[in-house]
Amino acid sequence: MTSPEPPLGNPSDPASLLAAVRAANARTQPERLREVIDSLVRHLFACAQETGLTYEELEVALQFLNAVGKATGPQKNEAILLADVLGLSTLVQVADARRIVAAGGTESALIGPFWRANQPQRAHGESICTPDTEGPRLEVRLRVTDLQRQPIAGARVDVWQASPVGFYENQDPDQADMNLRGTFTSDGDGRLHFMTVRPAGYPIPVDGPVGRLLEAQGRHAMRPAHLHFMLIAEGFRVLSTQIFDHADPHMGQDVVFGDVGSLVRQLQPHPQRQGEFLLDVEFMLEPGQTRIPHPPLD
Repeated sequence: MTSPEPPLGNPSDPASLLAAVRAANARTQPERLREVIDSLVRHLFACAQETGLTYEELEVALQFLNAVGKATGPQKNEAILLADVLGLSTLVQVADARRIVAAGGTESALIGPFWRANQPQRAHGESICTPDTEGPRLEVRLRVTDLQRQPIAGARVDVWQASPVGFYENQDPDQADMNLRGTFTSDGDGRLHFMTVRPAGYPIPVDGPVGRLLEAQGRHAMRPAHLHFMLIAEGFRVLSTQIFDHADPHMGQDVVFGDVGSLVRQLQPHPQRQGEFLLDVEFMLEPGQTRIPHPPLD
């Protein structure tokens, strides 16, 4: 049986109301949830008082949040888009990325809203795109190592990217299901390679409330060209990262603030195949608990 809640008093001003709301949260479990809610309440109260928020404006804000939820579905995750364009996702990622880099590992980057569960398992050297996918061919050679640059065999590597026309396949009815996606397993030397097409920059979806927010802010919706990687190996922290194409014109203007310098690479002309490109990259994983995030899309 739970003990009765303590009396909250009769709040008569902002300070006493804040004290009552914080008191109502005082027994929340787990402790970390209590800590986060307490901080959130304090900052929400401060924001409302600092801006002189009206009830009509609060209604608009709540309608916006409701619209974010309604706009989330199989094709996109509007909530992640919102966190991304407000810089919140990158802010949370920065502390983690700094720790990884300080330890000697590869810098992490946003998962984004387009990682899918159950991406197809592919063999080394296989292409992740269908033959009718247009664009310059790109070979990716990849090695997975620990912080001492010793190979990690059997690592799972999920790869996904937008097409050269700027859409992930779940957004584009003209693309085959799971086009430009794949899951690979590193060999005994921690290596794998695959074929794809050179990615292009693309706009994030703007047909929902996040698009209306960007319009109100007078901002563009473009992300510079990149490939996503998720690396999972037992005994190591999961690494989600991106590799950006240095040649993209929107480099340094990422709408979600994610194009950090250490992940920007120049795609090299392929040494054996004219007109194609090569990306040779090593990912160094940090030891720790293997916690696999939940994919935003099925």
